[in-house]
Amino acid sequence: MGVQDFALTHALRSVPTAIFVCPFFSPAATQMIEAALSLPDVRLAVIAQQPLAALPPALAARLAGHWQLPDVTDSAALLHAVRALQERVGPLHRVFGAYEQLQVPLAEVREVLDIAGMRPEAARRFRDKALMKATLRSAGLPCARHALVTNANDAWTFARDVGFPLVAKPPAGAGARNTERIADGAQLGEWLKHNPPQSTEPLLLEEFLTGREHSLETVTVNGRAIWHSITHYDPTPLEVLEQPWIQWCVVLPREVDDPRYDDIRQIGARSLAALGMYTGVSHCEWFRRSDGSVAISEIAARPPGAQITTLISRAHDIDFVRAWAQVELFGTFEIPERKYAVGAAYLRGQGQGRVIALEGLDVVARELGSIVTDYRLPATGQSPSGSYEGEGFVILRHPETDVVVRALRRLITTLRVRLG
Repeated sequence: MGVQDFALTHALRSVPTAIFVCPFFSPAATQMIEAALSLPDVRLAVIAQQPLAALPPALAARLAGHWQLPDVTDSAALLHAVRALQERVGPLHRVFGAYEQLQVPLAEVREVLDIAGMRPEAARRFRDKALMKATLRSAGLPCARHALVTNANDAWTFARDVGFPLVAKPPAGAGARNTERIADGAQLGEWLKHNPPQSTEPLLLEEFLTGREHSLETVTVNGRAIWHSITHYDPTPLEVLEQPWIQWCVVLPREVDDPRYDDIRQIGARSLAALGMYTGVSHCEWFRRSDGSVAISEIAARPPGAQITTLISRAHDIDFVRAWAQVELFGTFEIPERKYAVGAAYLRGQGQGRVIALEGLDVVARELGSIVTDYRLPATGQSPSGSYEGEGFVILRHPETDVVVRALRRLITTLRVRLG
C-alpha cells in the first residue's frame, strides 16, 4: 500500500475536516463550498483572497474557519494558513480546490503536512503541459508533438521539423488563454519578437491538431477510472477566440457508452494512470483526427469549466459539484444513469462596444423554451468578456441527442447579442 493509499484509508476513519482553497468567492467557488457543506458531518474551513464577509452570511456561519491571504497560489503563505487553521479546527483530512493554478501549491501543502491527496510530482505532470506531453509520449500515448523553447533558434528548429501551423501557449496555461495559432514563418518571427522565450520564461510550441475537438471528463477512484462523460466542441475554443462572430456550442451526447468512444476511454484511462491520478475528477481535451485517430491535447486534474459541470448535472439529474466534493472528501462516487443529451450555446456579442440589445429572445423562448434548463443572458451595458464563453449562455436538454443538436443550431442563428 502506497503513501497516498494509506493516507486515504486512515483519513476516512473519522469525520472529515477539510480546507477548501479558492482565490475569490465566485459563483462557482460558492457553489463548491455549499456542496462540500451539504455532505454528511463535514467540517469545512476556507482559505481565500477575500474576507469572510464576501460570502453569504448563512453560508459563512456554517464554516469551521476562514483565513484570508493576498495570494492563495503562494505555497509558503498557503502552508502557513493551513497550519494556522489546523490549530483551530484540528487534524485535517483534506485540503482541496478546483482552481487550476492552485493544484501544485495544494499538492505541496499536502506533502509537507502528510494530508491525503495528489502529491507535487503528479500535480506538476498535469500542470506543466510540456512535462505532461513528454510523460504521455514516453508511455506510448498519442498527443500533439511539442517543444519547450527557451530561445528563438529552438522555435525555428521545431517549426522546421513539424511544419506550420503551430500553437503557441504558456506551459502552465488554462482554458485557451494566451494561446495563439502561428500560421507561417512571418507570424512566428513576429510572435518571437513580442514574446521572446528565455530560460527563466520558456514558451510551449505544439503541433496544430486538426479534426473535431472534444473533452473527456473522468472520475478516478483508487487509481481506476470508474466513470466518464464525453463533450463535443463546435468549433474548437481556439477558432472561437480567433473569430469573434462565432457562437461556441458544446454537446454532451446521451450515447456516452457508444463503441465509437472506446478508444478515447481506453487512452484517457491510460493517460491518467501515466500522469499519476489516484482519486479525483479530471478534464481531458482531445481531438478526433480526420483519419479517425485520437490525439490528447491536454488534461487537467480538476473539474471542467465553461458550465460543463452544470451540463453533466443536467444530463444525469444529479448535482455533479456535490459529487465532486464527495470524491474529494470521501473518495467515493455513485455512478449515475445518463438520462439526457444536453447542450450549451455561449452568447457572444457581435460588433464593438458594450451590450445594447439581445435580439431573437422571443422566438427562442417560444420555440425552445420547453427544453431550456439554465440560462444567463447578457445585461444591457455589459462589457464583452473576450473569451470563448462570451457574455452569457443557454443550456438545452432532451432525451434525444439529435434534438439537442438541431435546437442549438436554431438558437445560435436566432439569438443575437448586439454591441454598440
